[in-house]
Amino acid sequence: MTEYVELNIDDRGVATLTLNRPEKHNAFDDKLIAELTGKLKQLDGDEAVRVVVLTGAGKSFSAGADLNWMRSMADFSEAQNRDDSLALAELMAVLDGLSKPTIARVNGAVFGGGVGLVACCDIAVGTPYAKMALTEVKLGLVPAVIAPYVVRAIGPRQARRYFQTAEVMPAETAQAIGLLHEVASPEDLDDRVEGFVSALLQAGPEALAAAKKLVVMTDAASADEREALKRETAALIARLRVSKEGQEGLSAFLEKRKPGWTHEDK
Repeated sequence: MTEYVELNIDDRGVATLTLNRPEKHNAFDDKLIAELTGKLKQLDGDEAVRVVVLTGAGKSFSAGADLNWMRSMADFSEAQNRDDSLALAELMAVLDGLSKPTIARVNGAVFGGGVGLVACCDIAVGTPYAKMALTEVKLGLVPAVIAPYVVRAIGPRQARRYFQTAEVMPAETAQAIGLLHEVASPEDLDDRVEGFVSALLQAGPEALAAAKKLVVMTDAASADEREALKRETAALIARLRVSKEGQEGLSAFLEKRKPGWTHEDK
């Protein structure tokens, strides 16, 4: 059986996780979510692992949620959707809270929930082809589960714009608003990632873990508040998936037509 997430650990303790659904632009479904969450937890508990790099196979980093999978979930109950969304919320929480430094090697386009993966990583480097978009509202949905991480990365002012317009932002814009730290040419991408890896390997592992905790302590809500937020965002997307508008948006996308709420220019 093909692994949806490939794991490679080199002799320095640098672990590379590669989303491996290139034919689907590395869109995630329940299987990929479970695999990625499990491997992140495995790496978090491995003392030999020093740095984690997350990237995508093929031309894209991640297209976000697999729309066929989401459409199938729209036929489930709101409670079932909430449980499903909590699995994605758990993935984001695990990636965000990993005790190892994390680098997003953004090799191509990033849409929807994939933007959440980038926002959860400590460092993000992308190519000029790493365009990004939060397109959920076009489907009658919202980027609920990833919102805490994306808003933290870009701030509420930018989130108000990009959550609602669903516009595609070029890599330079993603860098300007805080989703990417740097933009490197495709030829230089690996060298730039390696530069960050080398810098991180010069630091003490315990100090790096403490540095991440320090940022959380000074910036984030309490642990109880974060747990409540995780459940609230999962409940919100579950409710929208089974709503009339959410069903129409997903159906329209899969049927390659415009949803009923759009209006043609006159």
